[in-house]
Amino acid sequence: MQLDVFQVLADPTRRRIVEALLSGEQQVAEVVEKAGIHQSGVSRHLRILSESGFVSMRPDGQRRLYALRPEPFRELEEWLGRYRRLWDERLDRFGDALERKRATAQKNPAVQDNPTRKKRS
Repeated sequence: MQLDVFQVLADPTRRRIVEALLSGEQQVAEVVEKAGIHQSGVSRHLRILSESGFVSMRPDGQRRLYALRPEPFRELEEWLGRYRRLWDERLDRFGDALERKRATAQKNPAVQDNPTRKKRS
């Protein structure tokens, strides 16, 4: 069964392993230390991450070195990119509203909101 990128990263243990691998290629023992997870758990989650394409393994003599692969992260970036326009538009409108409020407050300092002043009804 192939998991999609969201299912793979939904597990907090796998996210900790991914974060531990951000600094580059590492042995299982290094990942165990950085992620604070038992070796058996790290091995199991590295297998899942490897099968889903997030992690590559390179033998180096008797050691196995694990590293993140960029492809699934590009897939995530592509998916998120479709929604970024929505976020950007909303943030731009919010920024414009703040700027208008700031400009109004500078023109009329007495009109500034005063949290201690009671509003009239």
